[in-house]
Amino acid sequence: MLGDTTSGDIAGGDRPGRRALILVENLSVPFDRRVWQECTTLRDAGWEVHVICPRGHKRDTEAEAEIDGVRIHRYPLRAATGGPAGYLREYGTALWHTARLARKVGPVDVVHACNPPDLLFLPALWLKRRGARFVFDQHDLVPELYLSRFDRGEDLLYRAVCGLERLTYRAADVVLATNESYRDVAVRRGGVPPEDVFVVRSAPDTDRFHPVPPEPELKRGKPHLLCYLGVMGPQDGVDYALRALAKLRDDLGRTDWHAVFIGAGDAFDAMVELSRGLGLSDQVQFTGRVSDADLARHLSTADVCLSPDPRNPLNDVSTMNKVLEYMVMGRPIVSFDLREARVSAGDAALYASGDDEGEFAALIALLLDDPEQRTRMGKIGQERIGGQLSWRNSQASLLAAYAAACRNHTPVSPNRPARARRRPHR
Repeated sequence: MLGDTTSGDIAGGDRPGRRALILVENLSVPFDRRVWQECTTLRDAGWEVHVICPRGHKRDTEAEAEIDGVRIHRYPLRAATGGPAGYLREYGTALWHTARLARKVGPVDVVHACNPPDLLFLPALWLKRRGARFVFDQHDLVPELYLSRFDRGEDLLYRAVCGLERLTYRAADVVLATNESYRDVAVRRGGVPPEDVFVVRSAPDTDRFHPVPPEPELKRGKPHLLCYLGVMGPQDGVDYALRALAKLRDDLGRTDWHAVFIGAGDAFDAMVELSRGLGLSDQVQFTGRVSDADLARHLSTADVCLSPDPRNPLNDVSTMNKVLEYMVMGRPIVSFDLREARVSAGDAALYASGDDEGEFAALIALLLDDPEQRTRMGKIGQERIGGQLSWRNSQASLLAAYAAACRNHTPVSPNRPARARRRPHR
């Protein structure tokens, strides 16, 4: 399909004024790097791009912003606490604000909804009735996320999230999958025709995010620096990494390292407490979220980077952004043996089997003792990011998906409602 799409068709060609509305609930924009790259790709292809998303806490705090030609509409949102009831409050608030701001934006040609949650098909359907096409950007498999996060089994809520996923698939004109595993789910479980599913891999922006000179003082007087980057939720394995570091110290007798954990999440406080309980406070530093510049400084100084996501229904088939960011910085990685981790990192990582924290620690020690292997693995990662995993390939797939969604579609006018075009059910 990519070979059949010309650049003029992708950008809208002689159809000026095409408008896209991207809906995000999980993160603010442009903090959500994948969404921001999609925004700028569409902008460069001639689209007028609007985004509706929550406000950030320390950045992206303005209610309205226009950044590099992308118009962003933000709403206040308090993250869920207290289990499922908290999520219902969060999602209900987000849906209300999304609908309110969508009315303000007006008619669009494409509504592009990024999960989680799988509830944004509701405002997307409202916009479809007014002439928009619906692109579903599946960042997470929410049923697998539910199983991995809450450990409640396939209960009533699990069946509910499966139902919402089916409704989202059914409503979508085109699905964007972050990898081939997600694409297979969309086709097999979602019943989406294969020609309507496009793999748009996440990838770091190498023009913006690249290595800088290392700063040895970040090692706090130790010979080596270990780094973790990412969200700190129950399913993200930060606890596995901390226990592996305790084994690195206690079982292998290694104290020649300092570790920095960069990121935040609803397990952050628990992970700080676990670190204290393991007696790691003197060697493990938690920074919270940091600026892009500080992130580049730490990763460029790191000797080994950690990807401790344990095997579970979600992690095994998900592409981890941290792995890609480690690779663009030329850092070797220690990971648990997950299907999509191997697809992304290949030989840029060493893999511990069976969520074995002792083996994870041993692989860290192996890399600390072998600078030549660290350098070799780092180069492999950079070559993969610059080649088959580059954002250039994802751009082509994204624009082809938009061209497919908009085929035979008459652009709407922002000044008048569009007539809905009926589409047969699959």
